[in-house]
Amino acid sequence: MKTKNILLAGTVCLLMASACKQKAKQAPPMPPTPVNVAEVKPGEAIYYDQYQGTVVALNTVELRAQVSGFITGIFFNEGEVVQKGKALYEIDRRKFLDAYAQAQANQLSAEANLAKAQKDIDRYNMLLKNDAIARQTVDQAEATYQTAKSQVAVAKAAVASAKTDLSYATIVAPFTGRIGISQVKLGTQVSPGTTVLNTISSEHPIGVDVVINEQDINRFYRLQKASTDSTFKLQLSDGTIYNQPGKVRAIDRGVNNQTGTIKVRIEFGNKDDVLKDGMSCVLNVLNNESGNKLIIPKKAITEQMGEFFVFTAQDTVAKQVKVKLGPTIGLNVVVLDGLKEGDKVITDGFQRLRDGGKITLGMPPAAGPGSDKAQGKSAAAGK
Repeated sequence: MKTKNILLAGTVCLLMASACKQKAKQAPPMPPTPVNVAEVKPGEAIYYDQYQGTVVALNTVELRAQVSGFITGIFFNEGEVVQKGKALYEIDRRKFLDAYAQAQANQLSAEANLAKAQKDIDRYNMLLKNDAIARQTVDQAEATYQTAKSQVAVAKAAVASAKTDLSYATIVAPFTGRIGISQVKLGTQVSPGTTVLNTISSEHPIGVDVVINEQDINRFYRLQKASTDSTFKLQLSDGTIYNQPGKVRAIDRGVNNQTGTIKVRIEFGNKDDVLKDGMSCVLNVLNNESGNKLIIPKKAITEQMGEFFVFTAQDTVAKQVKVKLGPTIGLNVVVLDGLKEGDKVITDGFQRLRDGGKITLGMPPAAGPGSDKAQGKSAAAGK
């Protein structure tokens, strides 16, 4: 019995060994994967951080009436640039002219009363020296003089007030800027402080407001002290780059404690009136890390769970390496960490690779419409 069991076990082992040899013959090792590589090289990497911005006039004011009345004159073309001091609107001036004339007449009357009181006090003082008049009469004359003097002051104030109201009847440009479309027409009744007549805003220079995180505050303070013509580049809504340099004009007084952001205003020249108040734009700010950096083709990058990797060619073996990326520059990307100059990254064929996989350099070119392979396939299809 023992002999039979031993023979049976030996037979099973022989059969298993034979099966393993057949499997080994059926599954030969995978051939090396053909790949293309690119060498990691340093290059000049100039790149910008982007901030969504809004063009704002550095000086904007709503024109409102300060006296009531009817609009009797409009002296500008809508949308034009008006000079400081130019008359823009006129409110019916007749009642203000009359009030001014009346105030002037009242001032003349008060001044005449003051002159008479002055003469009386002078005459009574001479009589008092000769003891020819009662002291009470002199005191009354003195009081009359002081009253007349105060009435002149009141009259002068009334003249000034009437003159101010008369000046308010003509609304002038407070500064040189572009005026908008009029909100009132001839004959419109306006009320002081409530009726908006128009809006005027300055255009040169002009500002761009952006909102930045509080972590960037020190960076912009440094840029406020020193920047170059290439520090700020403005991209307009049509994709074009504005050709004027900018500078930091102001940083807001404090951080918004709810959003952790702060507003920064960048000033640009605008002689050609390209930038308009309210336009949307993108402010490109030169990154501090711009300069000579390691650059690789962007197509060599793979992403896994939010992390980035490349395959490097080490003799005949592919090694997967985790990298830290900078900005994209055209078809290339900046590598901040993980690679060194001279490394060879696999750019084509890595889709079938695993870490440690065998590789061979030189992928065959893809069959294009004009290639021999493509023509052969076409001929075969035609037969």
